[in-house]
Amino acid sequence: MNTIKNTALTLLLASSLYSTSLTAYAEEAGKSSAYSPNEAIMHIEAAKVEISKNDFVPPSQHLKEARAVSEKVTGKPDIVKKAHAGIIQAQIKVKQGDIKGATEELDKVLKLYKSL
Repeated sequence: MNTIKNTALTLLLASSLYSTSLTAYAEEAGKSSAYSPNEAIMHIEAAKVEISKNDFVPPSQHLKEARAVSEKVTGKPDIVKKAHAGIIQAQIKVKQGDIKGATEELDKVLKLYKSL
């Protein structure tokens, strides 16, 4: 009789812990669905450094990464769209060899992302 009670108590405790952990996991998953612009900012700043060195191969890679991440960023839709468009414009200017223009575009994008 005691073993049955102990088994029932153990099963009840295990099921309550399981349901609690599922609830906590679901809340955490909900929070992680919003993407922060921090990773995009990191790539943009790295691209700015490489542009200032006049080495256009690494910045284009950083800009590709920033562009890919910027598609996932959530926040104010108008700001996110402007920032994404700014990254595209910076990519175009890097391909054209316009160092000053690309740097200015990236500065605008950084201001937009930091305003989020």
